[in-house]
Amino acid sequence: MFTGIIETTGQITAIHPEGTNLHFTLSSPISKELKIDQSVAHNGACLTVIKCDDQYHTVTAIAETSAKTNLGFWKVGSKVNLERCMPANGRFDGHIVQGHVDTTGKCANIVEMNGSWIFSFSHPNESNFITVEKGSICINGTSLTVVNSAAGSFDVAIIPYTFHNTIFNTLKVGDTVNLEFDIIGKYVEKMLALRDK
Repeated sequence: MFTGIIETTGQITAIHPEGTNLHFTLSSPISKELKIDQSVAHNGACLTVIKCDDQYHTVTAIAETSAKTNLGFWKVGSKVNLERCMPANGRFDGHIVQGHVDTTGKCANIVEMNGSWIFSFSHPNESNFITVEKGSICINGTSLTVVNSAAGSFDVAIIPYTFHNTIFNTLKVGDTVNLEFDIIGKYVEKMLALRDK
């Protein structure tokens, strides 16, 4: 389980295909602290560390993960948001993030607000992809609050700290992002759908 509070960013240094799998090697400030078999959210996708040393770590994405995330767009040099799983005795500063990306979305607009930024995103308009104003959304692993919500789209406001300490400062209109919708909202929608049958 994660909180969506990004610890640091990493940079892809190598990509090795193996069958339908992709092995990503990254350099990051936390690589030296990782262990083999540890779960780490990479742009919100929970991936398992298979190799690590003082400068680099390697994770594997299977075909299912690649199909539902933006990992297929990663290149050598791409920056990635990183978060280790939440310790049981840690503070819960974000919201419940599983590291299970639901779908991808597109950055539709970016407006600089003289001290903050409004980012607009579009996504598939499916019944279980729900946002509500002042609710939570996870974008590339970052826990954020929805400020405007519509069917198939939403906006978030980004403060300077988040902009400068995540990969939000690299996003451009048209970029594909990983989206994990709020787990509580997904359960409520599922229960209501079952009740109505």
